[in-house]
Amino acid sequence: MTPSFRSQPSRISSPWTFRYRCYLLLWGFVWTLFCSWSPKPFNPFRIFILRVFGARVSYNAFVHQRALIAHPCNLELLPGSCIGDRTHLYNISLISIHAGAVVAQEAYLCTATHDFNVPELPLKALPITVLENAFVGARAFLLPGVTIGQGSIVGACSVVTRSVPDFTTVAGNPARSLY
Repeated sequence: MTPSFRSQPSRISSPWTFRYRCYLLLWGFVWTLFCSWSPKPFNPFRIFILRVFGARVSYNAFVHQRALIAHPCNLELLPGSCIGDRTHLYNISLISIHAGAVVAQEAYLCTATHDFNVPELPLKALPITVLENAFVGARAFLLPGVTIGQGSIVGACSVVTRSVPDFTTVAGNPARSLY
């Protein structure tokens, strides 16, 4: 199921259709009931549940049982990618984690913000991509539209506001290149 954005007539109205809100409610229930308690060896079962809900996940990717995934239909995990403990994927737009990439514990990948130029503050979403063999450190925060380059490292607790070139190490708030 693909999220169906619609215009928001007011700040408090939902941008989601009723059908999509039901899908999200079911997703939250199923993940909590069947996956959030499961031990690490049950990863294939978690991958299966994600795929049932529309995620494009390789069977040898790893998703920690306490990862928080807002919209499974906007998730792509390629072979050998890893989502850590309590990582939060606020994926209103696509989050793509490529082969061998790691997103460490409690990182927050946020694909959406609000358009502050419009009084209704509608959602504005841009995808996040973490390329091959990149590493996103613990408690890092990635903003909408960011790409983490191949082999790059994002330091712990960094706030990434811009895309990171290949084979670059960044850290800080805002994240800056270390070398």
